[in-house]
Amino acid sequence: MDLKVTTLAGKDAGKLKLSDAIFGLDPREDILHRVVRWQLAKRQQGTHKTKGRAEIARTGAKMYRQKGTGRARHSSARVPQFRGGGKAHGPVVRSHAHELPKKVRALGLKHALSAKAKADDIIVIDELALADGKTKALVENFAKLGLDNALMVGGAEIDAGFKRAAANIPNIDVLPIQGINVYDILRRGKLVLSKAAVEALEERFK
Repeated sequence: MDLKVTTLAGKDAGKLKLSDAIFGLDPREDILHRVVRWQLAKRQQGTHKTKGRAEIARTGAKMYRQKGTGRARHSSARVPQFRGGGKAHGPVVRSHAHELPKKVRALGLKHALSAKAKADDIIVIDELALADGKTKALVENFAKLGLDNALMVGGAEIDAGFKRAAANIPNIDVLPIQGINVYDILRRGKLVLSKAAVEALEERFK
């Protein structure tokens, strides 16, 4: 598919042919769901923790004699049924990450890119660079392009001025091509790719 290339100022900069093997697939929600779930599970801290009966600091002496009291027989005051006792089957520190095959991850990225292409939510810009690094100038450029919620993906190195200017704008994310991922693509309205990013993607999936 052919896509119009623009400059950051909104001027025409020619056309670029996008690979149908990357941007022309029929998006599958099940694959996108699997990859997003894998990403978010990997990010989860899993540091929630409660104390079990073995971790409670309380006397180990028998609470009262076994027989003759008319009450139920109890030994430890650390058990869950008593106030101040341990928690039964409480959460423990663990990793929530699970495995996902490399081929599914790669396919998920292609389907996310294809979903944006199908919805006409991809914009290709010749270069993500800003000389003065001023947020005001970048906001004006984004207004010309109609961008208020977008993921900007540049080449291997992001221009320092552009990165600094975009840091203060809400709902705008900036990533180098190495950091492109399914979750960030889907959570933003528009996907803005530099020509270098498109070339890197096509080289990656060659």
